Amino acid sequence: MFRSIRLFAFGALTALSLIASSAVTAQSPVLDRVVKTNTLRVGMSANQPPLNVKSKSGQMIGLEVDLANGLAYALGLELEIVQKPFGKLLGALKRGQVDMVMSGVDITAARTKDFLFVGPYLLSGKSLVTTSKALAGAETVDDINQPGVTFVALKNSTSHAFVKKNISKAKLVGVDTYEDGVAMVIEGKASAMIADMPACFLAVLRNPDAGLVTLEEPLSVEPMGIAVSAKDMRFYNLIDNYIEAIEATGILSALRAKWFEDPSWLDELP
Repeated sequence: MFRSIRLFAFGALTALSLIASSAVTAQSPVLDRVVKTNTLRVGMSANQPPLNVKSKSGQMIGLEVDLANGLAYALGLELEIVQKPFGKLLGALKRGQVDMVMSGVDITAARTKDFLFVGPYLLSGKSLVTTSKALAGAETVDDINQPGVTFVALKNSTSHAFVKKNISKAKLVGVDTYEDGVAMVIEGKASAMIADMPACFLAVLRNPDAGLVTLEEPLSVEPMGIAVSAKDMRFYNLIDNYIEAIEATGILSALRAKWFEDPSWLDELP
């Protein structure tokens, strides 16, 4: 799949060496560290399939894992995946503990105050997973914005913010993982989980006997991007150029088909 990347990997190495010589004077702290260590640190939650998840064998798999591996290979760098809870990933980026975050991060106006975003590499949107036929028939947020309904959403996520802003009449409970949220829905402790479409789609696939259903159309449309430091434009430009190149080769389209259309990878989940 990454054969196309190999064609411009040499160019990446040359670009890195040239950029490195002026990284300090141009105040490129991230790029300088990446060049010196020959390592690209990518923050992921490891529990957001099909984007990123730890398989039953302990290996990281998912669309974003493949993309990160391809990007690191093209740049001639070693890939280090840094696993942290979703709600702590952007904080880790701000503190310099990772070089980028690639973990289903929606590009929002609020987030662009502190970070730059490469992409989008995927378009998603807010949806829900539930056992309620009434909620599953919702077409707009007005259809589900009602008292007596309890929604769960990932803490510090755009889904959590979406519920607070648009479904204010309902009760909101924050959870640490999608698995926790889905379990609450199945056990009847929550009416539905609000999440990005891939997470809702996966919940239905993984629990075929639980009576879970999801929306046919999303409640919103949101782009996902790679979050990088706003303090290093050289690093941002480098990553942006290579993601554009990877998109142009058709690799991203192939990854989307692999992880969203072929269910064979479900066997690798714990």
